Amino acid sequence: MAHNAKLADISGIETVKLGFFKEVKRKIRELEASNRELEQKRRDIQAILDGIPDVMAVISPDKKVLSVNKSFYTVYPGVEPTGLPCHKIFKGQNVPCSPCSIDLAMESPTRVSRSLQILNRSGENRQIECTASVMLDSGDKPDRILLLQRDVTLEKQFQAKYSLAERMATVGVLAEGVAHEINNPLTSISGFAETLVLRLGELEALMPEREDISAIFEDVHEFLDTILLECSRCSDIVQNLLTFGHRESKRLTTVNLNDIVANCLKLLGPKLSRLPKDIIALERGGQDDPLVLGHPGELMQVMLNLVGNALYAVRTSGSIRVRTEVRDNLVALEVADTGDGIAPEHISKLFEPFFTTKPPGQGIGIGLSTCYNIIRKHGGEISVESEPGHGAVFEVILPYLSQ
Repeated sequence: MAHNAKLADISGIETVKLGFFKEVKRKIRELEASNRELEQKRRDIQAILDGIPDVMAVISPDKKVLSVNKSFYTVYPGVEPTGLPCHKIFKGQNVPCSPCSIDLAMESPTRVSRSLQILNRSGENRQIECTASVMLDSGDKPDRILLLQRDVTLEKQFQAKYSLAERMATVGVLAEGVAHEINNPLTSISGFAETLVLRLGELEALMPEREDISAIFEDVHEFLDTILLECSRCSDIVQNLLTFGHRESKRLTTVNLNDIVANCLKLLGPKLSRLPKDIIALERGGQDDPLVLGHPGELMQVMLNLVGNALYAVRTSGSIRVRTEVRDNLVALEVADTGDGIAPEHISKLFEPFFTTKPPGQGIGIGLSTCYNIIRKHGGEISVESEPGHGAVFEVILPYLSQ
């Protein structure tokens, strides 16, 4: 026999339904609040990441870019990186970098790797410090990699300038010590040698005129002349070191580029003594002296760099030509070599900081960039012409200081 539903039963069902819907609505409100909180946290984190001036990228284990911060688009304008290989974006190559920061991080026990790389940004070589750190999933397994790229070019340049200034200061202190410790005995040696020359003349006048005695006197005169000449040469070397070491003084003076060339060749004397005598040819164009207003030590550094690079280019089988010339209101200094020349793709990069074609350990790429800055500071220009297999010609142009 069927029972008729009572009102209480019906109202009970409705009450259950009403309670269920209220609970659902409460959960929905909690979820919405939680989502809003998560979204706000996400925006806060994204704002923090976008506020970081360094390039940041989240990369998958197969080296695909998943996301980047705002700074990426400033450094790499017009590039949409999502889904592309990181080596394609950062280095423009189709194969992974070697060494790869991501691989190093994955292999590291700390899951973090740091490396210094040279990257080309907007056609300019920059020193970039790359930090890769592994991001773990909920199971503490490697999931993604956070890559941070910080441009340290200016920092490295300042470090190089500071190191160079420190070395120059050390050379200056050493030269002063040499001047004190060496010039005093040199003065004594040269003074006694000059006295011996005078006394030798007196002794000659007292001795009888005999051929064997005259030959002895000639030899002694020659020995004393050699002693005096070498004393003078040692004094010049010390003075060159003093001039080269005291680069901190910014007082400009009249400089004869012919003297700079001569002094630099004296400093390179020990190195040149092991090479063929005719490896360097000097040419002086015109009647006027190539006078400029400048700092002798800095101009000497330019000359040492140019001649040093030329010696590296020719090794022992080529030749170098150094030419100074006055051209109207300008002074030209040319250093030409018969080496292998410079590849066309390297010409435009020669004066960029940290660019070098030398093997590791033989140069860090700041020599020519330093020369460029020195010459520009002196109101001049430095340029290069080269053809592979036919050597290179570096030309320095400076304002002529007329007398």
